[in-house]
Amino acid sequence: MGQIDKRLAELGIEIPTPAAPVANYVGWVRTGNLVFTAGQVPLKDGEFLYKGIVPDQCSEEDAKEAARLCAINIIAQLKQACAGDLDRVKRIVKLVGFVNGAPGFGGQPGIINGASDLMVEVFGDKGKHARSAVGAGSLPINLSVEIEAVAEIE
Repeated sequence: MGQIDKRLAELGIEIPTPAAPVANYVGWVRTGNLVFTAGQVPLKDGEFLYKGIVPDQCSEEDAKEAARLCAINIIAQLKQACAGDLDRVKRIVKLVGFVNGAPGFGGQPGIINGASDLMVEVFGDKGKHARSAVGAGSLPINLSVEIEAVAEIE
């Protein structure tokens, strides 16, 4: 068991099998030492969680949990890209988070912190990243959050 897998176990986080794409795209692409993930959503055990417009239909606290779940699904994609060895992740380079927010809502950064904080909890300093937190007029199937990532691997 690698160091990152040990850390995940300490945190009580189980990394799922990555979700299969539902259209004409792939879950991740590697070019050189960079891995780009497709947008990950709050999917757990085949169920889409945390739907609705933030904060009107989905609370900010729930949306932050959605972002954390998106980050877990990003780690699942990275684990597959690293042939199962998350210790190969050299750096989480960037997260781009989209929040299905009500007009005028400006709390996107606090919500995407749910993902950013998890990356640092899991990867330590290697988890510190550049980031964008963007409001979206809507997201697929009315989900509250979607996040994509770029990571450098060995």
